[in-house]
Amino acid sequence: MDGSFQTIRRNARTMFGSALVVQAIIGALSGVASMGMLGMSQPPARGFTSQDEAMRFFGPVFGAVIAVLGVSLLAMVLSSILQGVMAIPVARSALNRPTGFKQMWSLARSRIWSLLGFAFLMLGGSLLFLVVLTLLAALILTGLGPLGLLLVLPLGLGAVVVWVWVYTKLLVTPAAITIEELGVVAGLRRSWSLTARNWWRIFGITLLVGFMVGVIAQVIQIPLTLASGGMTAVFSPHASAQQAATTTTVLLVVSLLVGALIGAVGLAFQTSVAALIYMDLRMRRDGLDVELLRLLETGEEPDGVPGRRSPRHADARLWPPVTGQGSPTG
Repeated sequence: MDGSFQTIRRNARTMFGSALVVQAIIGALSGVASMGMLGMSQPPARGFTSQDEAMRFFGPVFGAVIAVLGVSLLAMVLSSILQGVMAIPVARSALNRPTGFKQMWSLARSRIWSLLGFAFLMLGGSLLFLVVLTLLAALILTGLGPLGLLLVLPLGLGAVVVWVWVYTKLLVTPAAITIEELGVVAGLRRSWSLTARNWWRIFGITLLVGFMVGVIAQVIQIPLTLASGGMTAVFSPHASAQQAATTTTVLLVVSLLVGALIGAVGLAFQTSVAALIYMDLRMRRDGLDVELLRLLETGEEPDGVPGRRSPRHADARLWPPVTGQGSPTG
């Protein structure tokens, strides 16, 4: 984690700036969707008197739900791409070489389509997994009634475990695609092999980082939300409906701006940690640290990506070392 902080500090404009651009796009689209939901009318207290009236109410509601879902899916795609692109400044930081914003995107330009393919593959796979799981649960509940919960609950828990396991196995795929110039399928296979026998360690680091980012975000967001409620009560205790809507809109914009800043910091931190895990795995598996030392001493490829042209030797140096490895014989 210390390496992640140092990497971000050395490339603050590049990494934080890229993360902020992504978070600003997501925040702006989320704000538009939230504004649309605020403008929706309340359902009539007497109930719907006709099908047309119900459709006039539920049509915008479904539209807003689809918009929010679309923004969430877009966030997943952009995060996957950014994780691969940010592997470049992390790799260069291993040689104490700073990376500019333009330089990072220039070095990653040839890998954008592969990263897009990976992002949409993961997105489609996740949606297909969710649809299959939902249909299976619906079939069980339809056939067994309330007793079906005895099967659905363990099924849901097992699905979460499987999803986390696969996610951890494929965590370093974007970095492999960018650093080693691999295609989508080759990147998936590379991540699967690199994470072998390191699953629990990677899972623990990822879980701890996610927990830290979540706690810090809540520590900042909760006081802001409480202060916003207090400000509304103090400055507009008897506000009209229009004044309340204006105040709510202003607070929503402020909340989105703060959320974008916090999200950018968290995204930069999490992506740098994932890239550092990839570099660490390659040092253990491929002896990448030897290649990095050579590049550091010779000063070769000052504007390149360390590890891009180094040979890959699967299991070249196992970690932890197996019994007898490196021991004198005879």
